[in-house]
Amino acid sequence: MAIQIGVTGWGDHASLYSDQTKGNEKLSEYASHFPVVEVDTAFYAIQPQSHYEKWIKQTPESFRFVIKAFSHLTGHDRQERTKQEAKELMKQYEESIQPAWEKGKINALLFQFPPWFDVKKQNIQKLRFIREWLSDYPLALEFRNQSWFQPQYKEQTLSFMKDQQWIHTICDEPQAGEGSVPRVLEPTHPSKSLVRFHGRNIHGWNKNGREDWRKVRFLYRYNEEELREWAERIHELKKQTPEITLLFNNNSGGDAADNAKQMQDILGVTYDDLNPRQMDLFQF
Repeated sequence: MAIQIGVTGWGDHASLYSDQTKGNEKLSEYASHFPVVEVDTAFYAIQPQSHYEKWIKQTPESFRFVIKAFSHLTGHDRQERTKQEAKELMKQYEESIQPAWEKGKINALLFQFPPWFDVKKQNIQKLRFIREWLSDYPLALEFRNQSWFQPQYKEQTLSFMKDQQWIHTICDEPQAGEGSVPRVLEPTHPSKSLVRFHGRNIHGWNKNGREDWRKVRFLYRYNEEELREWAERIHELKKQTPEITLLFNNNSGGDAADNAKQMQDILGVTYDDLNPRQMDLFQF
């Protein structure tokens, strides 16, 4: 599948489900619309293997998961750990995803680092450690600190990612200072690229002191012109990378699924091996 399109999570996309769809039925229904999903729950807690086993049963054989790395692995908890403690945490995470890995259901493991993860030797060593520990897996890397792509470091960053075979997570996000990264349309992995759409709500991006921050940060709906501009970029990326995954994360207002569908139409992408679509009670 050259271009896979999906969204982050499957629980909060009202436009995909009928009022009768129960929570435990949503992934199965989601998989009738899209061939890939981002498992964002894995960021908040290491998921038990039983969850992955259940999700595998609810999705067709060709369906894939982009599984986020646990937040403690990426330093979001701001806790210092010994190398042994880090290894133990990595081992727990790796063991948890084995059902999906053994069934060939993993598109990538997404390591999204926090805004304070800047370009310095200690952090580069951390990336080396992760890549070495999870050497068998496709790993996607997303920065939230623009220092990695400053002129004096950009080429070194991209070269490092190529050498280490990190999948470059290309981002569309507000350009709101140090805690955001520019759009860099350069693949670094021999077979995969990942594009994540966070919206362009520049006023909400850095307002993490507000109680409703998470509801505001990704509050954005891409218009058709913006999506068509991205479609042109995707066509250019296709010349450089065999497989591209697009994930829409702009869901504070419930816009992600609609924008993903729009992008699918603009690119002319269709999927033949999805789950059967549930018929609405009044649909004929």
